[in-house]
Amino acid sequence: MFNGIIKNTGKISKIYKKNKNCTLYILSKMKFKKSEIGSSISCSGACLTLEEFNRNLSKFFISKETLSKTIFKYSKKGDVINLEKSLKFGERMSGHFVQGHVDSTATVNKISIVGKSWVINFKISKILMKYLIQKGSITVNGVSLTISKIFKNSFQIAVIPHTLKLTNLIYLKNKDIVNIEFDILSKYIKKILNKKK
Repeated sequence: MFNGIIKNTGKISKIYKKNKNCTLYILSKMKFKKSEIGSSISCSGACLTLEEFNRNLSKFFISKETLSKTIFKYSKKGDVINLEKSLKFGERMSGHFVQGHVDSTATVNKISIVGKSWVINFKISKILMKYLIQKGSITVNGVSLTISKIFKNSFQIAVIPHTLKLTNLIYLKNKDIVNIEFDILSKYIKKILNKKK
């Protein structure tokens, strides 16, 4: 479980894709202990298991299922990745509860600069619009954000300068693809309502 408050990024040092599986090496300043091998790390919103690390280089395996649902099928050396360690019991909670289970991807439709903030529109599949709630939470590349507006087949978020500075959202441009995780509460509520029909 994560909270979508990103304080670290890394760069893809190596990425090997074979038989629809993938091995990912990320270079970052995030510090790990030997006891953290096997722990969950959010990598741009996808919960991956830390397999190995050597100083600033960490290794992750990406399964066929994760590869098919995330931006990693398009990733290349040099791409910037948002990183977050899983929450510890008793830590201050900010953002919202994020599982690291990427539901889908979305495409940047429009970027507007308002003062020092960015207002970004993302286009998603029409069938997924049912999970969006205005002023509700959503995770974009692992970042906890608030939906400011909902349109026919897209949604809008505003990103403040502090978040831009600390995350890979600063590098987004039109037609870029991002990982999306809907708020876990909206998914459970939708499932319950479907059962009552």
